[in-house]
Amino acid sequence: NYKHVAVVTNPARYQSIVAEMRASGGSVSERTRFELAAEAFRLTGGYDTAITNYLHGLEAKGFPSLITLSLTKRQELRYGENPHQKGAFYVERRVTEPSIGTAEQLSGKELSYNNLLDLNAALELVKEFDAPTAVVIKHNNPCGVGSEATLGEAFRKAYSGDPQSAFGGIVALNRPVDAAVAEEIIRPRVVGEDAPAPTGYFLEGIIAPGYSDEALKILTSRGKWGKEVRLMRVRPWRREDVDAAALDMKRVVGGMLVQTRDLAGFDPAKLKTVTKRAPTERELADLRFAWLVCKHVKSNAIVFVKDSMVTGVGAGQMSRLDSVFIAAKKAGSRAKGSVLGSDAFFPFRDGIDEAAKAGITAIAQPGGSARDADAIAAANEHGMAMVFTGERHFRH
Repeated sequence: NYKHVAVVTNPARYQSIVAEMRASGGSVSERTRFELAAEAFRLTGGYDTAITNYLHGLEAKGFPSLITLSLTKRQELRYGENPHQKGAFYVERRVTEPSIGTAEQLSGKELSYNNLLDLNAALELVKEFDAPTAVVIKHNNPCGVGSEATLGEAFRKAYSGDPQSAFGGIVALNRPVDAAVAEEIIRPRVVGEDAPAPTGYFLEGIIAPGYSDEALKILTSRGKWGKEVRLMRVRPWRREDVDAAALDMKRVVGGMLVQTRDLAGFDPAKLKTVTKRAPTERELADLRFAWLVCKHVKSNAIVFVKDSMVTGVGAGQMSRLDSVFIAAKKAGSRAKGSVLGSDAFFPFRDGIDEAAKAGITAIAQPGGSARDADAIAAANEHGMAMVFTGERHFRH
């Protein structure tokens, strides 16, 4: 009945409706009434969706036979993943978990589609850690992760993991940023001990659970870079803030793939030491670190870690052996004494052999290959410790 009734559901519409009525002598055009009707049905549809989702939560466990999504457009984007694609950012209603959907932009340039993807990846990875931790993300893959006693030291570790790739990256931090951390972030970077960082070092964005006033002043005053870097704030989180019941969805043409979230961590009670030598306490701590990072790397994923710092990442390769090669190349001399996390089993011993050549001393992998015995034999030959986690972390 929109031809005869104007239903105004959003107070933001009041001013424009009043202006139209004044201009037309008290009437509202049919076009406006149509738009208002569409808004009203979207609102009631979202309400019905909320009821449906709530009632499903009270049902027995399992996937519902019908899934209805209700999303609100937060902003238009300049374009999508590429300039020839259009893009927009929609958020779920009533989400309480600190996330990119609840984040607030404090300063900087307009967010892009790719910024949002990388900010989400960075935030979800840094949530894995309790100690002060910094993450650097590039093209949805971590290129640097570091934990330390202070957040500034953690950032230094994360950046040093792969300075070349960190250029133009996204940073996530799991503690509020104070002046000291801000100074560490903006200071001139170095590669290794004496080589200069990439010319024009900058970051696309930073996301953290808060910034002090002084930190904001420091970050935004760094020339053009400071004015453009996107500073995002989320509220501080706790383990219990993670919504384990939320579903992970991935669009395919003509449908949607739905699964539970990959929230599995690193449970020492489930580990199985399969080599003659068990990992040392230090190796075990680094294996945990590598395993938590590994599940956030595109498969096939290989992660080198030493002293709570990612030293090399091999991501997105069709061959696990190639991922080992890349991680070793990225790590260079730092691979010696590092440990390795692999998101899936080694189908052949060649990956173990190459890891040993690079200087890897311990490995965490799911196990489950028909050739596990070959991988175990290789690890024993090289004096490595190797544990099976019993869980795989493919990421596509």
